[in-house]
Amino acid sequence: MTPTHRTAGLDDHLGAAGRADGDVRDDAPDLGPEGDVRDDGLDADADADVDAGNGFGAGASGDGPDGLDGRNGPDDLDGEPDHEAEPHTGFLTEAARWLRGLLGPEDTVTAAVRRVLDVGSGPGAASCALARAFPRAQVVAVDRSPAHLARAGARAAARGLAGRLVTRRAERPEEFGRLGPADLIWTGNVCRHLGDQQAALRSLARALRPGGLLAVAERGLPPRFLPRDIGMGRPGLQARLDAALEEHYADRRAALPGATSVVEDWPCLLASAGLVPAGTRTFLVELPAPLGEATRRHLHTRLARLLDEIGERLDLVDRLTVERLLDGDACTSILWRPDAFYLTAVTVHTARLCRPRTG
Repeated sequence: MTPTHRTAGLDDHLGAAGRADGDVRDDAPDLGPEGDVRDDGLDADADADVDAGNGFGAGASGDGPDGLDGRNGPDDLDGEPDHEAEPHTGFLTEAARWLRGLLGPEDTVTAAVRRVLDVGSGPGAASCALARAFPRAQVVAVDRSPAHLARAGARAAARGLAGRLVTRRAERPEEFGRLGPADLIWTGNVCRHLGDQQAALRSLARALRPGGLLAVAERGLPPRFLPRDIGMGRPGLQARLDAALEEHYADRRAALPGATSVVEDWPCLLASAGLVPAGTRTFLVELPAPLGEATRRHLHTRLARLLDEIGERLDLVDRLTVERLLDGDACTSILWRPDAFYLTAVTVHTARLCRPRTG
């Protein structure tokens, strides 16, 4: 249905100069982190801005489906419908199983893990994955958005987990330490949206029981979903979108209350919070073309919010190209293109509290 040759219209409107400027070539080899999950995510239960991800404060559009303050990931999207979680369902299921293995032998972990926190739960995709992985634990979905907490409760009820999941609202990072005690805390793409990331980790660590595990999903590799040359505009659109988004994120981060610059060495930051690093793993989320409907809708929502947030940073050619990708009635739309795919990597860092806290 979608033409694979170069389409007319945008180039005709802008003239030949629009194509000549900046033909970006990205010939870097693909990276293949461990945890290659091939899961179209249309019938699974897990998941924000990670993707893989959450966001407690201001964000920019993009990775991860969950988020305090209605945002979901390094590139975070507000108020996302449930299909926003779909591309990451396989990753969250796999990550929850990995965390279960880190906590100890299978026959003892399910009994030992009694309370799990999902801080920055968004609509509860990760919460449900954790509830399935730890069937005897109470899971607490924590978010600052009442609407997201309501959706988390509804998601759990639809999956037969209503008696296992409770919700709690948190407005500020200093409240993290009052959420415990917990045997496991999951937080995705939250710390990056807080002014003082180290202080946020210390607050989260205070909610752990002795022996408890903190899992922090942060960054990884940004999503890829378009070929270098998509047949309209200038080749290399996705690379330029990523660059503009990174600048937008840096500006937003610098404006956060109490913004503190730190080297984002997450194992080191976790150790500085009084924890012992327990392992890091990167999960590959790979959905090859042709994509299913839910993932296409996710990408359409993502592009619309990207255009809203970083459109002023793009030149006219790129803005018009994104608009054509958003035109749902056109064969050039992301909703119809047969070459659209979804590829990203989410890195999860873990650390354990190995001694009782003294204060």
